[in-house]
Amino acid sequence: MRTRSLTTTLALAFAATTLAVFGIVGSFVYLALETQVRVQDDLDIVLAARHTRRLTEELSDYADVRRHDERLENQVLGNEALSLRIADASGNVLVQHNVDASATSSKVTGRAVPSTEQISDHAIIAAVTVDKQPVRVLEVEARLKNGTVASIVITRNMRDRWRLLDRYRDRLHLAGVVGVLLAFGIGFFLVRRALRPLSEIANSAATVTSANLNTRIAMDRVPTELEPLIAAFNAMLAGLEESFQRLSQYTADLAHDMRTPLANMRGATEVALARGRSPEEYQALLASNLEECDRLSRMIENVLFLARAGHPQFAKNMRVFDVSEQLHRIAEYFEGLADDAGVRIVVTGDGRLRADVELFRRAVSNLLANAVRHTPRDGLITLSVHADAAFVRVCVENEGSRIDASLLERIFDRFYRVDPSRVVSGHSVGSAGLGLAIVRSIMALHQGFAHAESDALSTRFILSFPRLDDAP
Repeated sequence: MRTRSLTTTLALAFAATTLAVFGIVGSFVYLALETQVRVQDDLDIVLAARHTRRLTEELSDYADVRRHDERLENQVLGNEALSLRIADASGNVLVQHNVDASATSSKVTGRAVPSTEQISDHAIIAAVTVDKQPVRVLEVEARLKNGTVASIVITRNMRDRWRLLDRYRDRLHLAGVVGVLLAFGIGFFLVRRALRPLSEIANSAATVTSANLNTRIAMDRVPTELEPLIAAFNAMLAGLEESFQRLSQYTADLAHDMRTPLANMRGATEVALARGRSPEEYQALLASNLEECDRLSRMIENVLFLARAGHPQFAKNMRVFDVSEQLHRIAEYFEGLADDAGVRIVVTGDGRLRADVELFRRAVSNLLANAVRHTPRDGLITLSVHADAAFVRVCVENEGSRIDASLLERIFDRFYRVDPSRVVSGHSVGSAGLGLAIVRSIMALHQGFAHAESDALSTRFILSFPRLDDAP
């Protein structure tokens, strides 16, 4: 099922909000008007009742009331909605004005205000006549001079008020409907206009392919709220572009490095098969091919390690250990190789570290193997460790030629080669070009970093591990 568009959703929300506001405000205004109208009508009823009772109490008897009927009727003249009826104690009508048959025949029950009490609007009651006309009625008593009591009833017909309020309510409903439609239309237009940059972003993103990852979305016409989104998207494109470039270079270098041993094996085998060979020559061929197979195996193993090392959970066996002890073990392992190369290995410093021991050994071993290959005879290789407030630093330093400063970062790239001879100022960067890349991957797994320093006297590879609370 297709979902509703964001523009329509926001426009409907805007219209619903407008409807709610119209409803609340309209109801408040309607109730306020209804209350004000009722209060004003009740005030007219109370004033008419007060004046009528005052005039009636000035009269002597019922006959006198009949004789002054015009004077009493004047209290409700000028307002067609008001009616007056004065009756004696037996219910006989003495004076009446503007009282129709329906009102006369209606039964209105309520308490009459005694002649001794002040008239207020609290005594007014709402009623309905027999012909369904709404009225408000106030009944009061007036004591004549001869002591008899007359009943005064003031009635206000509310039909005109109901019609007024009904028309007002209908207009509010009409205004609400029109307002909601206008709100929806205007909201739809404004939201569509406001979301236009998203369409432009989508069109720009649709043009991005693996062939043109250098495309970026311009931010000059983007709303402020979308700038973080565009910046993040452009950063993602930059990362993808860099990853594709590195992957392409990595693939090319891998193919080149794998092609060399395969070509060697194929060439040697073709030469051997060109004519008959002695058993010794076939054995030499098999030994050569075995060396090339070992080289391929190491290369494949390193590539697989780098692929697995991309997962943050690869370093699972984290524990605290003595760094100096591990460095001495590594130095002892390389003792035979160092003797053959005519170099000495020295371990200095002390410290403790929390890391994966196997990965730690592999990183240091890669650096030490590289140092043994590049240290001149009778040279010195130093394995040292020292700690500061933030890091535990392990340094592999060897005497030898200086590495150009511009290459100190690039030598950590996978399969990086400077020239066909694969020599960096007298330093080969590794037989497979993966050793230093593995070191950097291992450091990334430990939230640390690796870097190199080089001068005229020596070259130093430094591993900086974060110093954790549980690794004092």
